[in-house]
Amino acid sequence: MIVVGAAVALTTREGAEDAAAPTTTKVPLSTPASLGTGLPSASPKATTVTCVYNDASRPADKPVTKPVRTLVPTTGANTLVRMDTSAGPIAMTLANADSPCTVNSFMSLIEQKFFDGTSCHRMTTSEGLRVLQCGDPSGTGMGGPGYEFANEYPTDAYPAGDPKAQIPIAYERGVLAMANAGADTNGSQFFIVYGESQLPPQYTMFGVVDASSMATLDTIAAGGTDDSNGPGDGRPKIPVEIASVRSAN
Repeated sequence: MIVVGAAVALTTREGAEDAAAPTTTKVPLSTPASLGTGLPSASPKATTVTCVYNDASRPADKPVTKPVRTLVPTTGANTLVRMDTSAGPIAMTLANADSPCTVNSFMSLIEQKFFDGTSCHRMTTSEGLRVLQCGDPSGTGMGGPGYEFANEYPTDAYPAGDPKAQIPIAYERGVLAMANAGADTNGSQFFIVYGESQLPPQYTMFGVVDASSMATLDTIAAGGTDDSNGPGDGRPKIPVEIASVRSAN
């Protein structure tokens, strides 16, 4: 379901998933030097966290299994990833410390080549929401890996029931975040912010796109959207086919 509020939300469609500070590779995301001021401070995490991946209501749209590793460290080197697309390469740095279970799932999907041969099915161009959304093998905005997991940063920086958790914050240029169909329904769909966007802190930030790759996003954005979901929301006119996503560590 595509939710409309102050800005069109980065949600997945019902039953699955749809969904700026200076561009930089510095992480964790909660460090102001990384993404500018205005972000909540991340809650302290243990050196190892237990990740839970539950079955989703919809089966996987491409053969894949849940992450084998569920005890995940929050320390150590950050994870580097390269996504090769028909529009150009996109290099990303994943924030293990802030969103370890999200990064663990993303890397498991990469290792299983879940994203290979898929396309980025959605782009938005409104003033309050400028993102490219990918990660759905079905290309419909409803696809996923057959499992789901809880939100992490910045959602977990707010106490349970805190009304501030529903107030939009800046998802800044270069941020990599998860799309979802509601709280704790993260799966495989993700979005890249190519222009500062305003969203409630209910979409897990788990990395940043390297500054050198933002030109690829700018080229895609300049092509516009086909408005198939409404004005400023649809498929990118410049097709974005993902050939492969690989670890670059």
